[in-house]
Amino acid sequence: MSSLNFVDYVKIYCRSGKGGAGSAHLRREKYMPKGGPDGGDGGKGGDVIMRGNAQRWTLLHLKYTRHLLAEKGEAGGKQCSTGAGGHNVIVEVPLGTLAKDAETGKTFGTIIEDKQELVLLKGGRGGLGNDHFKSATNQTPRYAQSGEEGEEANIIFELKLLADVGLVGFPNAGKSTLLSVVSAARPEIADYPFTTLRPNLGIVAYRDNQSFVMADIPGIIEGAHEGKGLGISFLRHIEHNSVLLFMVTADSNNIKNEYEVLLNELKQYNPKLLDKQRILAISKSDLLDEELIEEIKNDLPDIPYVFISSVAQSGLQQLNDLLWKALVD
Repeated sequence: MSSLNFVDYVKIYCRSGKGGAGSAHLRREKYMPKGGPDGGDGGKGGDVIMRGNAQRWTLLHLKYTRHLLAEKGEAGGKQCSTGAGGHNVIVEVPLGTLAKDAETGKTFGTIIEDKQELVLLKGGRGGLGNDHFKSATNQTPRYAQSGEEGEEANIIFELKLLADVGLVGFPNAGKSTLLSVVSAARPEIADYPFTTLRPNLGIVAYRDNQSFVMADIPGIIEGAHEGKGLGISFLRHIEHNSVLLFMVTADSNNIKNEYEVLLNELKQYNPKLLDKQRILAISKSDLLDEELIEEIKNDLPDIPYVFISSVAQSGLQQLNDLLWKALVD
């Protein structure tokens, strides 16, 4: 999929339907010229509903949608007939999509399962017909309720990829290369910053026919939480990950310092990300000899780590073992 076709954020004006008006009809027939009230209730207005679709991977289909308007309910009729309800608006979204009110910040919820539905805006109730208002002292009420107004909001839809492991690193840390080696994913790979302009997902096969999902997001640079580089537009995709795999290249001047910079960017974006399990992979370790590896080990952060080379395919099984252990613990 082209990076231009990956859309993970849209804002749409949504409005549920107004309820139909109740009827104030009075029964009038040939042999009953002064019948009582028989006005029916108005129909309910349509809802705005978000529904999960496991076949969708992006919000591209909503990119140019500006309004989502549910139908209003129809008015009640004679003989106490209830008006038809307005049709709902169904917004199909990929799994991992969150909806929130753009003005208030209120979160409606997140879709995580196929065909899961979430009512974002409820349609207005239909008005009561005059049949409800007859009494001993008023046997021919000539009034009925109008329908209840629908709800409206500017709603933000944000896609957060559902993956078990999220790759975190600077541009050119080897994240895309690792994903291409351990899974069937084929992300774009080249030796220049920001090759990855959209998240990539890959399924990593493990022992005994088990597997887990790994997500590669565009590289982070210092100041990303302030909008530098590609900014924070993709950091949301690691919020659902169970494990964060930090990747720093073996030729870095200071591996521990680069790790701390990455960690600080996540903290500035969302402090809760620091509660996730973390593993450090030192990539491109085929550039190192045993003596250098032992020297580097003395100055690494206090988290599980592994030296890997995607090109030489070394350390990958040890990495998968660490990731699997973190996922099942």
